[in-house]
Amino acid sequence: MAHDVAVRVRFCQPPEDLQRYFTTFYAAEIDLAGDARISDALHPEWANLRFFSGDAPDAAIEGHGTLSGAHFVATGPSSRCTHFTIGKTRFWGIGLLPLGWARFVGAPASAHANLLADGRHHGTFAHFLPLAGQLFSGQVDEESEFARIVSYFRTLPAPAGMSEERIVAIHQAVIDPAISTVTQLVERVGASQRTIERTCQQAFGFSPKLLLRRQRFMRSLTQFMLDPSLKWIGALDGSYHDQAQFVRDFHEFMGMTPRDYAARPHPILETFMHERDRVRGAAVQTLDRPAAR
Repeated sequence: MAHDVAVRVRFCQPPEDLQRYFTTFYAAEIDLAGDARISDALHPEWANLRFFSGDAPDAAIEGHGTLSGAHFVATGPSSRCTHFTIGKTRFWGIGLLPLGWARFVGAPASAHANLLADGRHHGTFAHFLPLAGQLFSGQVDEESEFARIVSYFRTLPAPAGMSEERIVAIHQAVIDPAISTVTQLVERVGASQRTIERTCQQAFGFSPKLLLRRQRFMRSLTQFMLDPSLKWIGALDGSYHDQAQFVRDFHEFMGMTPRDYAARPHPILETFMHERDRVRGAAVQTLDRPAAR
């Protein structure tokens, strides 16, 4: 059933001292009449913390669990589609780059891959509970809320022994369209394959091979979402051998065919992607470049 929905999103650039760790902070509002709810689907992305004031989402990652009624939703890095249904609400989203996961979460990302959790009841995210409790003050004031987020992350201590430069080097290689194989990635980073594999499991959540496949897929999906007139064949990333290879990836990452996905409405995601592309120059967080020190 179709509903009239108004979606507003404002992307806030993290301050310079935090830019290395986050994709964006963003405030969003979904306005629906009465108790109406709408559905959409998130593509694979990096880890996120989302804090809701209003309706809380019902969400599911196929094969990885469901979540309902959580006002603090924590997700690990994902390689699968997240289906969700939500009503009238306002929320803040915080996107964690792999370096941000290592800096502010610290637990092995691979153990939290495709995780959909109530942050209030999951031990890994317990240290974010003070932020969840103080973010909304009752009065809608995005500037003050943004300031609370920034202030909170500045108080969190850095873990000992974190190899920031190696994580950034791997990230830069992963997002480079010219890097399509693990061999090329290893050569670019200049570390052993074993070291890179270990760092990817700790900070990125997946093997280098899967990260490169996910990146290739997301470049193609983003092209189509921003300009559907290209059709799927026109949106394919140059590193795909043929359309059949892309369709196999689509099944793995989204759990459906490209045709099925294109036929579904995306009332929230389309607004987010176009506004993000306008403001950030990257429609999805997996296309964000890691900030240099």
